[in-house]
Amino acid sequence: MSWESNIRRVIPYTPGEQPKISDVIKLNTNENPYPPTPRVMEILNSYECGRMRLYPDTNSEVLVNALADFYKVKSSQVFVGVGSDDVISMAFLTFFNSDKPILFPDITYSFYDVWADVYRIPYKTIPLTEDFRIDPADYTIPNGGIIFPNPNAPTGVLESLDTIEEILKANPDSVVMVDEAYIDFGGKSVLPLLDKYENLLVIQTFSKSRSMAGMRIGFAIGSEKMIKYLNDVKFSINSYTMNPLTQLSGAEAVKDAEYFYETTKKIMETREDAKKRLTALGFTFPDAMSNFIFATHPDYDAAEIFTALKERKIFVRHWNKPRISQYLRITIGTPEEMDSFFAALEEILGTLTKRGNA
Repeated sequence: MSWESNIRRVIPYTPGEQPKISDVIKLNTNENPYPPTPRVMEILNSYECGRMRLYPDTNSEVLVNALADFYKVKSSQVFVGVGSDDVISMAFLTFFNSDKPILFPDITYSFYDVWADVYRIPYKTIPLTEDFRIDPADYTIPNGGIIFPNPNAPTGVLESLDTIEEILKANPDSVVMVDEAYIDFGGKSVLPLLDKYENLLVIQTFSKSRSMAGMRIGFAIGSEKMIKYLNDVKFSINSYTMNPLTQLSGAEAVKDAEYFYETTKKIMETREDAKKRLTALGFTFPDAMSNFIFATHPDYDAAEIFTALKERKIFVRHWNKPRISQYLRITIGTPEEMDSFFAALEEILGTLTKRGNA
């Protein structure tokens, strides 16, 4: 018998392309176009390298306490991990252990089904409506847990607190995870619902609104009981997941609220301008409340636009998947980057053959 017969085989998550060439405009991975707060650089410049010989604080107290202060919760309600991917993965392992399938949308963050496969968790995808929204009635069937992003990825659609509360009310015996990776770009967090629902877990990240994708910081906020369960699993796998530089830098990023609000405001303003410019070019899209826009054109093929942009060293995201193959996800860059993007887009639309006219 071959040793390979015992391998756990999965189809891995495919991240956005990280181009190896220079002078690109990178609008394909929803990174923040602005640097982190200068207070992060102060930490990096002042840290004593000799301290690297010591293990980091397993509880990441400096970061946990900063998050608790910012979000007005107890430190015992905060869990941190190496990016929100790590947090969600740990949450899958901790909370999704039923024989019933977990539920998530059919168009969503494409890591959810990968984690389910890795951990052998049964799952069922629930179709979004025609306008890419969640229908709470679809989440009243028996399940072993629920997860969805809000705003959704890759659509950018924001669901109301009333919609999410309907799902929570209908599922008192299931853990409901709301992945708020993009909530800081104009959405309203479900954090206030934590006082009413012990089964709610809210997950956020430093990768988008706090410009720290490279440092890998994610966190979850939930009931004290839920966070204890998460930490029990974490400390059973690897207690030392986050290095001290990351802990200190993350804490400083949280404390600099003024910079945080300033940069997110700039991105939202650029996004609203991009919506107007896309509309003028004939594109349609769901109303994005994220740092990206999910756009389609009735006349031109998305894959052809994607390829033509890439040839001009402008990267956006395209999926050849059911229901979304004619959409492009466009990350919001700086105003200058968006000007270059639109100049290229206008040129491309002037050269492509319209669909159906080939």
